[in-house]
Amino acid sequence: MLVRALANAGGEVRFAELQRRAPGISRKMLAQTLRELEYDGLVARRVEPTIPPAVHYSLTELGRTLIAPLDALREWAETHMVTVDEHRKRISAPLV
Repeated sequence: MLVRALANAGGEVRFAELQRRAPGISRKMLAQTLRELEYDGLVARRVEPTIPPAVHYSLTELGRTLIAPLDALREWAETHMVTVDEHRKRISAPLV
């Protein structure tokens, strides 16, 4: 979801803007996820030496290679969600 939000931004985006683009994610979880994505080489972080510092995030070239597979996974999930839900209901139903 965060990779898609960064991709949709089309370039650098600040932390607060990312939080608006990813509703429901806490500041703590957003910061942690961005650190992990940066550590993995998927997100670039640029800090402007202003007071307070302005921090910008963007997808790296490697991060952009995730867009197509994530879109395919989302499409698969949307296509098969009803079937998956039916299987879950069947499995969780009491055995007779």
